[in-house]
Amino acid sequence: MANTQVLGIDIGGSGIKGAPVDLAEGQLTAERLRVDTPEGATPGDVADAVAWVAEQFAGQLTTDSPVGITVPAVVQQGIVRSAANIDDSWIDTDADALFTQRLGRPVHVVNDADAAGEAEVHYGAGRGVSGVVLVTTLGTGIGSALFVDGTLVPNTELGHLEIDGHDAESRAASSAREREGLSWKQWAGRLQRYYSVVEALFSPDLIIVGGGVSKRADKFLPLLDLRAPIVPAQLRNQAGIIGAAWHAHHLG
Repeated sequence: MANTQVLGIDIGGSGIKGAPVDLAEGQLTAERLRVDTPEGATPGDVADAVAWVAEQFAGQLTTDSPVGITVPAVVQQGIVRSAANIDDSWIDTDADALFTQRLGRPVHVVNDADAAGEAEVHYGAGRGVSGVVLVTTLGTGIGSALFVDGTLVPNTELGHLEIDGHDAESRAASSAREREGLSWKQWAGRLQRYYSVVEALFSPDLIIVGGGVSKRADKFLPLLDLRAPIVPAQLRNQAGIIGAAWHAHHLG
C-alpha cells in the first residue's frame, strides 16, 4: 500500500470536505478543502460540488485512482436507500454510477458513519483490536459502525434503536444535550442507558466514541459504567475522508 494516494470526500448536511489520503499512514497529504453543501442537496447539485473538489486535487492522483465518497444515508451496493440532511430524491439513486460518470474515474460511496468507523478501525483507536468493535459518532444524531475482526457490518443505524419509547438519538445525541441544556452528568445518564442496551445486544469488545464532542470525552466517558472499554476516537473530523478513501481503495 506504500505511496498509495486516494481521494476521500465527506458529504455532510452543511459542508463537503475532501483531501487526498496516504493509505500507508492513514493521513491527509494536503490541506482539507471545504465547500458549502448546495442548498437543497439534490444529487445533481451535490455531484457538481463534489466534482469541483475532486478537480482541485487531480494533479496528485493517478488517472485510474478511485475516489471514496461518504453520504449521510444507508448505502447498499452503491445505491442510496435513505436520506438524512439531503434531498429525498437521493433515495434509490445509484450514487456510485452518478459520481463515477461525473468525475470520470471509479467512485465508491459509503455511509458516513461506516466511513468514520473504517478510519478508526484501520488507523485509529480500533487498530489491531480483534473481536467486535463498535464505533459511534455523537453529533446531531448518533451514527454507528460495527466491525467483526476488522470487517464492517454496514448500515447498522443503531442511533435509531427504540429505547424507553424514544428514538435513541433524540435523547442521547450530542444535540440533545445542547438543546435541553443538560449537564455532563445528566447527559452521561442518557448515554449510560443507550450504551447499556447496545452492549446487551452486541457484546462489543471495544466501544469507540467519535463526533465533535469526543474532544471533551474526559467530561462524560469516565461517568459511564460498561463491561467493554469505551474510548474516544482519534481521527476526529478527518475520519470520514480517511475512511472513504480506504473503502474506495479496497473495493476498487
